[in-house]
Amino acid sequence: MDLTSYAEWAVRLADDPSPPPDLRRLRDELAAVFDAAGDERAVVERLNALLVRYPVRPQLSDHDGRRWHLHLAEDYAASAVMGLAAVVAELGVDRLGRCREPRCARAFLDTSSNRSRRYCSARCASRANVAAFRARHKNNP
Repeated sequence: MDLTSYAEWAVRLADDPSPPPDLRRLRDELAAVFDAAGDERAVVERLNALLVRYPVRPQLSDHDGRRWHLHLAEDYAASAVMGLAAVVAELGVDRLGRCREPRCARAFLDTSSNRSRRYCSARCASRANVAAFRARHKNNP
């Protein structure tokens, strides 16, 4: 069972400026997990507390003509927390990050093979690279 898609829910929610009222607290808690990304112990403690608060209920499903397989129950909060915890357990805490583009701070999951992701999107990476290029050429015409 690949839980990365559930972890992506956590990323989107952590960056959502106006989530539904029932998900605002979870948004703040998930944002705190990403804010602590450089501190492995803090990330794990926050995720463990969230796993207690939002227990997961897996269910078997055979939708779309597929064989029986596991899905997390229709609880968005629990699914997002479980997915994020699974990514941390499988890939490591260093796979959580905040965009390094100065005008952005969005959360992201680094699923690259070489753990090299620094930006939330190609747009932010391009913006940062263009700014660096311009800064180099401004100082060295």
